[in-house]
Amino acid sequence: MQVPQIRLQSQQAQINLQTIPATQTIEQPKAQMEIQQPHAELQIHTIPGKLSIDQTEAWEEMDIKSVFRRTEENAQYGKQKVMEGIARIASEGDQLMKIENSRKVIVEQSAQRALENQTFDTNITWIPSFFSVKTDYQPAEVTIDWNTHQANINVKTQKPIITYQPGEVTARLKQHQALNIDFTL
Repeated sequence: MQVPQIRLQSQQAQINLQTIPATQTIEQPKAQMEIQQPHAELQIHTIPGKLSIDQTEAWEEMDIKSVFRRTEENAQYGKQKVMEGIARIASEGDQLMKIENSRKVIVEQSAQRALENQTFDTNITWIPSFFSVKTDYQPAEVTIDWNTHQANINVKTQKPIITYQPGEVTARLKQHQALNIDFTL
């Protein structure tokens, strides 16, 4: 006995897809930057220091004197001795006027003159005393002035360069669907 048969044969449809990918490029040109920095202005004013050393007193204590100072001292010493001499002579004259009161006036005057010249100065005079050299110092004065200037910055930006090529998709039917039916009895 034969059984009837139905045979089905099917074929699926096939799609073929072809793609061309999209391309995109982006270029960013560098920005143009210009920077200018003006120089700072610096001014320095200096008044120099001053050192004064006066050793006149030390030289005088060592008996090393200028001609002018020596002349002045000698003139003063001479004037003093003249005045002392005038005073002594006047005093002796007054004593001699009153010779009747004392008989020894001339002897006393002679003895006094002899003793006056007996004093001697025994100091060491070639070593100056402490602080005989005078110093004076005025320190230097420094004035500093400066002016700064801001930087000048100019920036010019560039737009990006964008290129875009769109992609493509192509779809086509590669194989059609099919259904075959067979009967056998």
